Amino acid sequence: MGQAAASICVDRFLEIMRSETGLIGALRVLSPLTGLEIPDLTDRQILGSNVSYELLEKTVGAKYPSVHIYCDKVSNTLREKFRSFSGTVQLTAEVRVSQDRLEGIEDTLKQYTDALTSVLDHNRGDWAPGVQFTGGYEIAYQPVKHGGKNFLQTAKIGFAVNVSM
Repeated sequence: MGQAAASICVDRFLEIMRSETGLIGALRVLSPLTGLEIPDLTDRQILGSNVSYELLEKTVGAKYPSVHIYCDKVSNTLREKFRSFSGTVQLTAEVRVSQDRLEGIEDTLKQYTDALTSVLDHNRGDWAPGVQFTGGYEIAYQPVKHGGKNFLQTAKIGFAVNVSM
């Protein structure tokens, strides 16, 4: 039942991120406000996978920027009696940005991260029957490293979704 809960949460968040008011829409709103020109993002760059950038680059070729959404942890705490699953699903949205110059990579990453957290802020509440996002999240920025087009930086946004099935 935990695997089903994880799949439901990942799939539903992918739908939210790919919708008209999802990540691409949030980027269109934020870009003029910050004055930064950032690379376009398509639905094909918002993925439901937990694959390292090294593996993606070596096998299918990674396209940057990209957002990878996956489940980190499932906790069935049985908060509600007589339910098969009642607990939390910990999701992560990993934003990956790559460019050929070091200058500006952090600003670009923060722009995508701000857009993603804006989507989360606007989607508090029920995502599906028995699936609810209450609104909290944590962001962890990783240092710039060699990869992608030359330089690569990632940010991980972690958040919990309450599930009752």
